[in-house]
Parts: sequence; structure tokens; C-alpha cells
Amino acid sequence: MLFKEMNLSIPLQKALKDAGYQEATPIQEKSIPMLLTGRDLLGCAQTGTGKTAAFSLPILEALSKKQGTPGKRKIKALVLAPTRELAIQIHESFVTYGKYLQLKSTVIFGGVSQHPQTQTLTRGVDILVATPGRLLDLIQQGFIHLGQVEHFVLDEADMMLDMGMLHDVKRILTHLPKKRQALFFSATMPKEIELLADAILSGPHKVTITPVASTVDTIQQSVYPVNKKNKIHLLLDLLKTSDIDRVLVFSRTKHGADKIVKALLQQNLKAQAIHGNKSQNARQLALKNFKDRETRILVATDIAARGIDVEELSHVMIYDLPEVPETYVHRIGRTGRAGHGGIAISFCDQSERHLLRDIEKLIKKTIPKVEDHAYPFVEESEEAMQAAAEVKKTSYKKPSQGKKQGYTGYQKSTSGGYNKRRSSAPKKAI
Repeated sequence: MLFKEMNLSIPLQKALKDAGYQEATPIQEKSIPMLLTGRDLLGCAQTGTGKTAAFSLPILEALSKKQGTPGKRKIKALVLAPTRELAIQIHESFVTYGKYLQLKSTVIFGGVSQHPQTQTLTRGVDILVATPGRLLDLIQQGFIHLGQVEHFVLDEADMMLDMGMLHDVKRILTHLPKKRQALFFSATMPKEIELLADAILSGPHKVTITPVASTVDTIQQSVYPVNKKNKIHLLLDLLKTSDIDRVLVFSRTKHGADKIVKALLQQNLKAQAIHGNKSQNARQLALKNFKDRETRILVATDIAARGIDVEELSHVMIYDLPEVPETYVHRIGRTGRAGHGGIAISFCDQSERHLLRDIEKLIKKTIPKVEDHAYPFVEESEEAMQAAAEVKKTSYKKPSQGKKQGYTGYQKSTSGGYNKRRSSAPKKAI
């Protein structure tokens, strides 16, 4: 269906034309007409299917009919997102689609000063996009009142579950009026999410674009069996020998992401990391550089990556397989967006074999293995793996030459680590 065939106002049609959007995606085609009637909606859709426009366009249409009401603007629409990156992306969509409307929107999230955010809120906004923690904080401080909200959207609900945010979401629900239109989106539907949806929605229209936990058909998937110590060498080899325009690399940990970036930079490959320990400015700069093709490689953890929406991203590489199989679906969903093709390459070491089995069971398909590469997998004995783990567990850093006065070395602690051992000699008088 074409957008011009939908019952959208001329200002919205004009904004969509400016953005180059003509044909609606399946979730937009199935959701927008229903949402324009005011019904609640339960959407099960993968990332990259166009769900942001599916909920933002009907909200803008509904609010545009009431714009120009005298007095200070009240928050009429609230969108909750799990990460600052996703919240910013959603806000940018509202700005893009609502450019010809007299509506004001803003976005709030933690990790930065609240002052600019509270100043904007004090002047009044119609649409608020927020992460749960900062929203609750500003509600408690009296800067935000949700009693006038008419449209409520909970986006990426399953990620909120993964991040332990459901308690905050339930607290926010107590501040919302009982009579409102509610929209609930999730890429997967575990039991906890189904229960939350039942509590939020009333007789919802249900839209399922792809089967639960399925992977986009346009994404070419493969897995490279490789020893853990050779993962970085394999990554470097693939990046140097293949024609990859841009690639998003997933690391399980923040420390691991930084180590990968360090190794890439040493080989003169342009790379940056994005994770929770980075400042908001650093994260936004890294994402901007990646989108602008200033940086070829972006290394991310799952929490930081959920809001990354990069047009025509050709490759995703999974350096560490996720412990939760549904996360694999989210990771590879960063490519193959908006109908484009994509390539997802995973690395699997001996300790991750069970994770690969769980992923294949979830997506109901076997991921093709690439055995012929520069660093072929060599089976390690259980004894060798245990010995390596013991060495790592009991190793510790030697004291530096210039150790602090009063310390003579390190002693093993009850937790298995090593603490500084105090000297028995008396300290020199100062």
C-alpha cells in the first residue's frame, strides 16, 4: 500500500514525500489504519521492519487535530524506549514526520545533565520520548506529569525485560490515565512480556510480521568455528581481505569491545567502540562517525546497539555468541533492514558450541559453517581448557618497582583474587 492511499493529512504526506517514503512496509500497512481508529495494538515485529513510523504517524495524525489548544502544552503522547540511542532515533522520526505540524516533541534519557531536558519540559511539549529511569526521576522531582497522556507506546519490551526495566515500567504505568490508547511492540514474546502486554492493552489489534524469533530471510548467515585465542586474528583477516564497506561487531562485554578496537587500531583499521561505560557524547559521536562513514567498524555491546539504525549496513559480525539465543535475532537484525540484503558472520569457539545449538533451535535452521579459513578450529582437550582456566584464575599482576610505602607484595584473598599485603615494618615518620 502507498502512503498516499492512507488517511493521513497533507502535512504528513508532504513530510513523507520529503523523506523519500512512498510505499508502506507490512507492519505500517497493517497497523496505521487500525491505530487511526484509536484501537490498542500488540505488535510482534523484528527491528528494521518500520515499526517506528507505524506508531509515530498515527500519533502525529491524532494530535494534529488538536494542535493550537490555548495554554501550556501538556504531554499527550509518551513513548518508552530501553536505550538512549533508540530513544533519540524515535524522537528524530517524530521530528522528521511532524516537520509541517505545530507540535513539539523532546527526548530525555540518563547519563547526561538533566538541566537542558527540564528546561524544555518546563516550556511544554506534546510528545515525550524517554528511557524509564530518567522519566521516573523527573516525575519524582515534579518536572513531569502524565495525567493528560492520550497515547502510550512501549517499544522493544523484550529488551526492557533483558535489562531489568520492567519494574520501572510498571511504576510508570501508575502515573498514566486509565483511558488512553496503548501500543506495545516487542521483537520476541517471552511469557513475562505476554503478561505485561495483557496488563497494558485492552482488546488490542494484533500484528505479527514474522514468526517469533525468526530471522530475516534476506540476511545471509554463516558461522566460523575458531579457537578463542584466534578470534581476533580471524576478525582482522576478514576485515583486511574482504570488501566490507561498514560492519557492526558485537562483543559480549564492554572490556572486550575496547580490546577489539585497540587491536583494530593497531592494524590501521578505523574503529570505535560504543557501550555503557562511554559518555553520552562519546557514544553519539561514535554512532555519527559510523553513519557518516568516517568510521568503518563499530564495536558494540548489546545494550548500546539496540538503537543503532544505519541505512544499508552490509555486515554484522558476532565476535562472541550471545548467552540468550533471542539476542542473536536482535544482533543480525541490524543488517538486512528495510528490505535490503545483509550478511551476518558469527565466530564460535569450543566453549560456545552449546550457545550455537540454542540459537539454531530457536531460529529452526542450521547456520552454515565455514571451515575453510585462515585459522581453522583445532579441538582442545577438556584438560587443556581446565588448565588454561586455572592459570587465568590464579595469575596476578606483579608489584611495580615503585610500589606504595607500606606494601610489600600481594597475597591471595578468600575470594580467589589477590590483595596488597601490608608490610610488618613500621612506617617512616613524616
